[in-house]
Amino acid sequence: MPIVVDIDVMLAKRKMSVGELAERVGITPANLAVLKNGRAKAVRFTTLEALCEVLECQPGDLLRWQNNGRAD
Repeated sequence: MPIVVDIDVMLAKRKMSVGELAERVGITPANLAVLKNGRAKAVRFTTLEALCEVLECQPGDLLRWQNNGRAD
């Protein structure tokens, strides 16, 4: 998938656990794991906003596009 989720990077920078982030954002640890492992098909803007608020970052700090070399 060409969209890469860098939640792990921000968690490490903030020295925060997945469980703590999930609790503070208001989502289940399982749903956060789906998102952070790149298996989510979509993310609500309200969830993205909450992640950015808790992690004190911008959406671009959490999501980035990576060209995987495919010619579509």
